Amino acid sequence: MASVYLGISLCFLVCIGILLARLGCYQMQVKHLIQELQNAQLEDTNLLITSAVNIGRIPRLICELNRTLEKNRRIKERLIRENRSYRESITSISHDIRTPLTSAKGYMQLIRTDSAQVTKQKRLEYAKIVEQRLDTLSSLLDQLFLYTRIEAGELPLTIETINAGNLFAETLSMFYNDFLEKGCQPNVQLPSVPCRIKADRQAFIRIVENLIKNALVHGIDTYQMSLLQEGTHAVVRVANRTDSIDASDIAYIFDRFYTTDQSRSRKTTGLGLAIVKELASQMHADAAASLNGDLFSIEVRFPLL
Repeated sequence: MASVYLGISLCFLVCIGILLARLGCYQMQVKHLIQELQNAQLEDTNLLITSAVNIGRIPRLICELNRTLEKNRRIKERLIRENRSYRESITSISHDIRTPLTSAKGYMQLIRTDSAQVTKQKRLEYAKIVEQRLDTLSSLLDQLFLYTRIEAGELPLTIETINAGNLFAETLSMFYNDFLEKGCQPNVQLPSVPCRIKADRQAFIRIVENLIKNALVHGIDTYQMSLLQEGTHAVVRVANRTDSIDASDIAYIFDRFYTTDQSRSRKTTGLGLAIVKELASQMHADAAASLNGDLFSIEVRFPLL
């Protein structure tokens, strides 16, 4: 009988020993986890949490902790990129607004000069330049306001059936004088049959306007404007020769405030093509850019009815 009690006591002691050993392991792992979590918070590191012991559900816990750390790191990286983009955007906006204002202010000072060298004719010329600078500023602010509304989802679209070919031709005709001033005539292609799509009329016009304006500002010559049916899509395509775009720009061409004119001397916000992309997306259309040699082209594909 005594031997039975002794055996039971030994088994009990062994179990207690095992439990204490496991408890010690858990305590060691918890201490290890606390230390590594503190290091992860204090240091900018991509290292993952490791296991001091491999018992029970500790590996599963570490796996979940590492998943959470990876997710938080991705969020942190995205916030850093967005903050950098935000600062760059503010710098670009400030430059774009300040430039025409500074120029207008300078010419206004010349207009107000009492010097006999500033003739009445000169004052009229300066006044016209001031008006042009203010028009530029107004256009920049309009683009910024429109993009902000689109991005915030505050620009309601009225989707209806439109004849894209007719609307494309009407919009293109408004730029007739602009092409005359450039001393060239665009090569225009239009569909021979009605080309009907579902879209917001004003948004479609804005897309075509922005594509043409972008070509006029940044293009050299060889302007090609077309709206054609290709399979199940109506494709708006605007192309022109360029000396300011290379292959590395294509991936960023639709980014807000992106411009290949690093001096920003052409008075653009870099929002025109971003607006094209946003409006196209909201109407279930795809916008893409390509560069073939020195021929830069943008196309927007709308599903046909």
